[in-house]
Amino acid sequence: MVDDWISALESERAAMGRASASEKVADALRTRIIEGELRPRTRLSEERIGAALGVSRNTLREAFQLLAHERLVVREFNRGVFVRELDQDDVRDLYRFRRILEVAAVRATATRPDLAGLHAAVDEGSAAAGARDWRLLGSANMHFHKELTALAGSRRADEAMQQVLAEMRLVFSTMADPRTFHEPYLEGNRELVALLAAGEHDEAERALLAYLERAETQLLAAMSA
Repeated sequence: MVDDWISALESERAAMGRASASEKVADALRTRIIEGELRPRTRLSEERIGAALGVSRNTLREAFQLLAHERLVVREFNRGVFVRELDQDDVRDLYRFRRILEVAAVRATATRPDLAGLHAAVDEGSAAAGARDWRLLGSANMHFHKELTALAGSRRADEAMQQVLAEMRLVFSTMADPRTFHEPYLEGNRELVALLAAGEHDEAERALLAYLERAETQLLAAMSA
């Protein structure tokens, strides 16, 4: 798994310019978290990441500071930097924020919104489920909610959702049975797209709230167990 995410970082190296290098490093690591390749308690080696991305230690440490501010990593004295492990209070707060952010995006949609991104995420999820790749199904679900928030047409909302999804993926990574958790929400995603396509925005809002309530309850129960 470590070699997989290091290889993914190496593939992003060419796309990184000189400007805002620390932000681009943070973006690359955040993406690896969202895609489920960096799990909670993973130690982030300065040597390996710096070599993979071709950046200095100072740049890397600035990136770690950005991610620490986003509550995605923690620095442990004399041990290094680790991907953060979230607790139940984190989950409750994340879902409070998701209700605000995602419901607002549904309310902000035009009469005939562009749903191409949502359809693509549902197709991605269907393909992952067909291949029985539950990590990729989780990634497809992340992409669905990213596209849902994008309906608001706000860059700030998009940036906020990126951070939320990274934290959510750290929670999902702790699920003992990812199939049982992720697979049922694929149908929920289909339902939301169908309601939005039909212009049933009030019904879509109610469905989304029920969807988020169910997911929060399920996650908290799994963490308690």
